[in-house]
Amino acid sequence: MLDSVDRQILSLLQRDATLSVQAIAERINLTTSPCWRRIQQLEAQGFIQQRVALLSREKLDLGVDVFVFIRTDQHNDEWLNEFSRALQNMPEVMEAYRMSGDVDYLLRVVVSDIKAYDAFYKRLVSQVKLADVSSSFAMESMKYTTALPL
Repeated sequence: MLDSVDRQILSLLQRDATLSVQAIAERINLTTSPCWRRIQQLEAQGFIQQRVALLSREKLDLGVDVFVFIRTDQHNDEWLNEFSRALQNMPEVMEAYRMSGDVDYLLRVVVSDIKAYDAFYKRLVSQVKLADVSSSFAMESMKYTTALPL
């Protein structure tokens, strides 16, 4: 179970994984050695899955978010495995969810422009049998964070 010190460590790390152990320890009023042990324990327990760099989508010309709503008439393990494999080989797919309700799957796809999305769409429908695909392009990002609410 996480205590308040562990939550403070996680909060700091998820906002800036480059912080040194010393900097983290100072911010939470802990000495370096116990802080380091706690971080190692949080990693061993799987609370910290990985440390990554967040890149500038604008500088990389990847500023378009597309939400793709997918319906299928195939509800079996074989189709699901085929669909999952296809998604794993499509780096444009940032997130994929199996949904309840009217839509079976929701994808968040990041591309440079509509032409790039069209190429993605053609690859997707050529690899997996889908009953219906509809897309919505985000006009503005009003909030985006990778920090979980601790």
